[in-house]
Amino acid sequence: MVMAGALGRDAGGVATESDRRCYLAVALDVPLPGLFDYWHDQPVPRGVRVLVEFGRRKMIGMVCEALDAPRVDVSRVRPIQDVLDDLPPMPPDWLRLAEFAARYYHRPMGEVLMPALPSSLRKPAAYLGSRAAGGPVRRADRRPGGASRTQGQAESGPAPELNEEQSAALQVLRALDGGQTALLHGITGSGKTEVYLRLARDVLAQGRQVLLLVPEINLTPQLEQSVRARLPAQAGPGSLAVMHSKLADGERLRAWLRVARGEADILLGTRLALFAPMPRLGLIIVDEEHDTSYKQQDGLRYSARDLAVWRGHDLGIPVVLGSATPSLETWHRVGQEAYRYLALNRRALAQAQPEVRLIDTRRAQLEQGFTPQLLQALEHSLEGGRQSLVFINRRGYSPVLHCGSCGWLSQCPRCTAYSVLHRHARGRHTLQCHHCGHWSAAPRACPDCGDQDLKPMGQGTQRVEAFLAERFPQARIVRIDADSTRRKGSAEALFAQVHGGQADILVGTQMISKGHDYARLGLVGVLNSDAMLFAQDFRAPERLFAQLMQVAGRAGRRDAGAQVMVQTDYPDQAVYQALLSHDYTAFAQAALLEREELGLPPYSHQALLSAQARHLHDAQAFLVEARAQALDLIAPGAVHIYDPVPLRVVRVANIERAQLLVESPGRGALHRLLDAWLPQLHELARGRPVRYGIEIDPQEI
Repeated sequence: MVMAGALGRDAGGVATESDRRCYLAVALDVPLPGLFDYWHDQPVPRGVRVLVEFGRRKMIGMVCEALDAPRVDVSRVRPIQDVLDDLPPMPPDWLRLAEFAARYYHRPMGEVLMPALPSSLRKPAAYLGSRAAGGPVRRADRRPGGASRTQGQAESGPAPELNEEQSAALQVLRALDGGQTALLHGITGSGKTEVYLRLARDVLAQGRQVLLLVPEINLTPQLEQSVRARLPAQAGPGSLAVMHSKLADGERLRAWLRVARGEADILLGTRLALFAPMPRLGLIIVDEEHDTSYKQQDGLRYSARDLAVWRGHDLGIPVVLGSATPSLETWHRVGQEAYRYLALNRRALAQAQPEVRLIDTRRAQLEQGFTPQLLQALEHSLEGGRQSLVFINRRGYSPVLHCGSCGWLSQCPRCTAYSVLHRHARGRHTLQCHHCGHWSAAPRACPDCGDQDLKPMGQGTQRVEAFLAERFPQARIVRIDADSTRRKGSAEALFAQVHGGQADILVGTQMISKGHDYARLGLVGVLNSDAMLFAQDFRAPERLFAQLMQVAGRAGRRDAGAQVMVQTDYPDQAVYQALLSHDYTAFAQAALLEREELGLPPYSHQALLSAQARHLHDAQAFLVEARAQALDLIAPGAVHIYDPVPLRVVRVANIERAQLLVESPGRGALHRLLDAWLPQLHELARGRPVRYGIEIDPQEI
């Protein structure tokens, strides 16, 4: 840790060798606050990576500032082992973004700066030993090609004509002031992507770069093809880079280098692409801005959407947020006139929105979770040569395995959660925990009473697929979920199969519910949506409505007469009633009114302190003392601190968890408390068998 220190001089007042050293504050990716003092015999610019010793480890850090004097005793300051000169210093705007993220999310600079780099640029082993070959950058530069992972060039087609709404929106977006943010609120199929591409073409023609963010990896191939087809001159080989977490280290590094050097003009990627340095950045587009995948759930728990807005403001460039179901935070900002609002209320191909039907399952005779109405609709869709989509947001074969004799349930041995039954090739079954990853062979008999008549309870995508294959043996069924797309390239192959007309029924989770344009899809069936209706999180209705609107919007994008059938026990609920009329505005206004009455975000600001320990009482004891500390720091009424509570799934991988919610009507009051409180928490945790973390603007409570 860095503390105050002094320079040495000899008895005659002559400067010693330590006076001639250059002292530097270095950021390291360690869970400790502050920067760390090192020295070098030459000045090192800010933003340069250096190889240092930290304890007994060698680590790569980044120089953040030059010091007039060390802040610890001179004898404790270690020398920098090596200055890594294979890259120029990181640009000032990139460092400003990292500094803001560290300040806003209350994380050490090293935990922001270093994970934002490709992994090979922060691994000491990549620079040490005979196999280093000059480091990863020089190795990447020696490799041929390295443009985009897409093979070949997409065929260019004529640009579709814009309708009046699209043209009007594009004109407003072209005229945005520097640093301004706009919401493009377009119903599914309204042609938001075409507006993005036209705007991007204008920015590229000015010699600027474009950052296009998508929430999930499986959305990148289709959008990449659209970019290449619609912007062939601007997005030729090498000028489009793709970046997401499924790329191999070398692929990600080469994409990052092309963008950082200004060789790639368009960067398409998931949330991690937000931190790529782009020297000529002129436009940021955040597609599906409402999606919770933009919020990082470990390490630096940042919102890529929120940081994109900050980055645009800092650089004085426009930011476009696009969605059919904007987040209530964004909708509230529109109401405050902080964001420009642009609406696309009709589909680009002049097709009507699909008809939505609510099927009351309380009075229905279900067959493997399907009502007769939905089964009949699937049969008619098959007879008419149209595709159908069955949406159930639960993977696996069955959520739990059950013994009817003694009541045994397939409980995960390491978590307070059930193990999910999965079916594999050749009739093999396993039990897998979707929280910790633990798996085992499914028992042939009940472990408690020995009864061999174990039965699955509930449906997952695998069980739905199996039932439909038996019910409609002539149908070509494709299942797309996290299990079927585990291998690299498998998601692209499955989606290509669907888009190529080689599937009659598509079964899947939320992976299939957004961003995809299914040309022949005439029917959407939704199973088990009630599971989210009464969740403890106050955001659950918002997420359910967005999910249903997104999956409903896949139907009828090219042909008329499409329908959406939602099975529910609660058809009178406001979420479903708003879905019937595709009325996002009515839903959002009602939800915001309720949030305002209850003082919930966006009308308040929150931070979540979580604690983990082997034993729950240790985690809760830490939070109880932490709460007492915080109460001593706040003025009455400025911040409300709730009592600590265990998480709903309290134990994961034999670690038990609790949390404490902090809430304030003023963002400033909340952050002032955290500034004073977090250093005390560091001391409070010292010597305890507890790990803790703070999350700003939590999305799940």
